[in-house]
Amino acid sequence: MIKTKEIFELLSRGGFICQDSARADVRRLYDYIEENFEEYKAYYQGIGFVLEQGNGYFHFSREESRTELTARLVKLGAWIDRLDFVKTFHSGFSTGVRFSPSNITEAISADVELKEKAKKLYPSQHSARETVQALVEDMEKAGFVELENEFEQTYKVTSAFHFLEGLVEMLTISEEEANETAQ
Repeated sequence: MIKTKEIFELLSRGGFICQDSARADVRRLYDYIEENFEEYKAYYQGIGFVLEQGNGYFHFSREESRTELTARLVKLGAWIDRLDFVKTFHSGFSTGVRFSPSNITEAISADVELKEKAKKLYPSQHSARETVQALVEDMEKAGFVELENEFEQTYKVTSAFHFLEGLVEMLTISEEEANETAQ
């Protein structure tokens, strides 16, 4: 197996390796994993990480204590709010969408609902531009978006975004099932 160190460095920090990454080196890592998934999975499992495959991406997961799980759920709540915000900005915001932070900033100034959501998203930020900058930085750090054109400041939503959408979809399905059971 090749590139195990590079793969580990990306995934162990909570990142994703995406099939549609703007970076050629990341796309090659995706191909290596896809071609030898079972071998990589067994290798990383031996050191306490579970290699997971999603729709066009790979990531690590592992068993967690109750305290770690609680902290993770709080973080998930923040990501649900971010997802709600970007879907309000553009209902089709998903894998492959290209955007610029200036487009989102302009939309905030023109849309009262988006402005209110922005204030709640990052209450410590004092302007729409600062809020959008914080949002894009968080999404980029998590691997959900990548800078595609530095000159034009355009970003591309990666296939890792499916992970976030999938989590919300599971929550929605679970909530619907609970409501059906209660009736």
